[in-house]
Amino acid sequence: QAQLIESGGGLVQAGDSLRLSCTSSGRTLSSYTLGWFRQAPGKEREFVAAIIWNGVKTYYTESVEGRFTISRDNAKNTVYLQMNSLKSEDTAIYYCVKQSVHALGYYNPGEYDVWGQGTQVTVSS
Repeated sequence: QAQLIESGGGLVQAGDSLRLSCTSSGRTLSSYTLGWFRQAPGKEREFVAAIIWNGVKTYYTESVEGRFTISRDNAKNTVYLQMNSLKSEDTAIYYCVKQSVHALGYYNPGEYDVWGQGTQVTVSS
């Protein structure tokens, strides 16, 4: 079972940028769709972005479109989330996820079978 390990979270001011990284111990990720979810205090987990195995197609939630970019480097077994123009409403724990081989879509948490432990992103206004 792949373990996903996130890094790069932190405390920033509104308008700043952060880059999250996610790698795996135990399994190559190059064959899988990978993504990011987030969960703010008192809210449900929310889809943020996903990228298919070869990086050709990406998917974003509307609120981050144009500000966040998901990318991957299969040679490094790593997926990234570049977050620009951060807003206070982006404050959340961000989770790296691997899509299940049985998944039919990208936007629901149930489509993903491996989750990292999360990294905190806090944006002060």
